[in-house]
Amino acid sequence: MTASCSGIQSALDPAGREAADVATLFFVMLTGGAVIWAGVVAMLVYAARKRRAHSEKGAGQFILWGGAVMPTVILAALLSYAVWLMPNVRPWFQDEDGGLRRIEVTGEQFWWRVRYLGEDGEVLFETANEVRVPVGERVVFSLTSPDVIHSFWIPVLGGKMDMIPGRENRLALLAEKPGTYRGVCAEFCGTSHALMAFTVLALEPQAFEDWVSARRNASGAGDSEGLALFLKHGCAACHTISGTEARGTIGPDLTAFGERGSVGAGTLANEQEHIARFIRYPGEVKPGALMPHFGMLPDADVGRIATYLKGLK
Repeated sequence: MTASCSGIQSALDPAGREAADVATLFFVMLTGGAVIWAGVVAMLVYAARKRRAHSEKGAGQFILWGGAVMPTVILAALLSYAVWLMPNVRPWFQDEDGGLRRIEVTGEQFWWRVRYLGEDGEVLFETANEVRVPVGERVVFSLTSPDVIHSFWIPVLGGKMDMIPGRENRLALLAEKPGTYRGVCAEFCGTSHALMAFTVLALEPQAFEDWVSARRNASGAGDSEGLALFLKHGCAACHTISGTEARGTIGPDLTAFGERGSVGAGTLANEQEHIARFIRYPGEVKPGALMPHFGMLPDADVGRIATYLKGLK
């Protein structure tokens, strides 16, 4: 039980201010519930041991104080604490002036489209299934969905927020220590809901700025043979790779794909054999995925494309 209370996806092992408040609220509520439970058990033992005459004599006061007053006082105290803490868990923020960094995340079946926005709301660059944030800086996530309701949740950083088609919700989170964490979809969204995860990397501010600069200038024009096969077999119809002719927008942006930790939104480790497997039979790896199968392609071509994608950094 203790082991399950920590790790990259545990709300009880917070790495952010909002998550710490949620964890504190949980333990306070747990303590309050334990006090009520202990009081009820104590009164049951008391009632069982007292003589009948005494229990009948004090029955009215016993029920009043033990069954009504004590639970009401404790629950009122817990509710008051929760209401007082709520603004910290869901902080008010104003970013119309561009003062807060914004990341736009779109939940799709069954992956995450991630766009980093500039001060004027313009898209600086796009990635997928991975979110990088600077430590010590509050980030505003703009959340939406084009298909069904998803729910954006990074347990170690804060609470969850629904992603609703046709609507933009916003969530402000602050990472207080560097590390690699896990985010998930917390709303059932279809066949591969359980396989819809993403990686969160909290970086030191300078490391984050260096990554943003490198990512904005990333290019996939290195391996000409792999790129040629990627274009030949129609991959560019759905995917974008910066610096190349691949400009598809239906599927995930594959620029700098090799630096990501997983294939298929947290489903498989980012290894060449896993990339090749996903290219051949994506529906086998992730049931319900919209990407068509390419199992008819020659193994040599699939392997070369996988090598090319793995080398994009």
